[in-house]
Amino acid sequence: MIIAAAALGAVALCLLILMVRPYSRFEEEYPMTVASGSAADGGVDENSSPGPAGQNDSGTGESGPNSGTDASSANPADGQTAPDAAAESDSVTGIPLVHAQGGTLETRISPPEGFTRTTEEKNSLGTFLREMGMKKDGSPVLLYNKEQKENQNAHVAVFKLPLEREDLQQCADSVMRVYAEYFRSIDDTSRIQFSLTDDFKASYAKWREGYRIYENGNSFEWEDAAEFDGSESNFKKFMRLVFAYAGTYSLEADSKKVKLKDIRIGDIFIQGGSPGHVVMVVDLCENADSRKAVLLAQGYMPAQQFQLLRNPAHPDDPWYYVDEVSYPFETPEYTFEKECLRRPTY
Repeated sequence: MIIAAAALGAVALCLLILMVRPYSRFEEEYPMTVASGSAADGGVDENSSPGPAGQNDSGTGESGPNSGTDASSANPADGQTAPDAAAESDSVTGIPLVHAQGGTLETRISPPEGFTRTTEEKNSLGTFLREMGMKKDGSPVLLYNKEQKENQNAHVAVFKLPLEREDLQQCADSVMRVYAEYFRSIDDTSRIQFSLTDDFKASYAKWREGYRIYENGNSFEWEDAAEFDGSESNFKKFMRLVFAYAGTYSLEADSKKVKLKDIRIGDIFIQGGSPGHVVMVVDLCENADSRKAVLLAQGYMPAQQFQLLRNPAHPDDPWYYVDEVSYPFETPEYTFEKECLRRPTY
């Protein structure tokens, strides 16, 4: 009996080792894999594609998972009715304009009474952001290591934007990630190009062709070092390099000044520095008198999920009214001391 029990125990141990080994080998071979939510990669987000129908960058246009898909998250443009702005909130935030069942930005947040969202072209950044998936209502903001951010009072919702596992994708990096994912979604990867700290242009199109970026003293240079690679993992390697060597200073250099009256989706309020900060305009609406309001989102330090911000001036309304913007301009976790609205020139 003792021998039989020992034999069964040995078999069970072997089966356990075989079950654990694939995951351990994955972790060893791919220690910097993006947090895209599969059981294998242990990621923070559930989906690797932030948009409604993510594409790979091989030029095939194959669709990825729909980040905003659930029974109640259909785009109003597809024949569905958007939530009533005047309806009582079912969100844990208690904010009337926030709707728990909305699976995208557009269905999660209603415009204020008397306001309507601006018309955006089908393949525009505005449409991409409005259709981006949102995490479950009431979700906390998670850090790159899956721990909860200390301050959970700054946001009203969390985007399903992929987040890297290292402490890299912070505020400026999150803006660059949004633009990169947008350009991939419309199969325009030639526009994925970011300045590094010494004004060196990191081009994903060139990286994809097999060129690699190396430090040479205090500058960077290209070297033809690999074959063409349009894979998801290679895209993530490129973005991690950008995150490591770019920041608010370089993002500021890759943008131009904009007047408040001309504000549009994709613009940024930015203060370059170390540390500096940036928040991004992710939606825009206006009323019959052309009064405008915007939604703002941010990444932050340490690296964390992209989050839709509250408005400190209006606890029951996340929209920022453009005619109320003055400097110092207060957002939940940063105050911009001087005029700083800019537009990325990617």
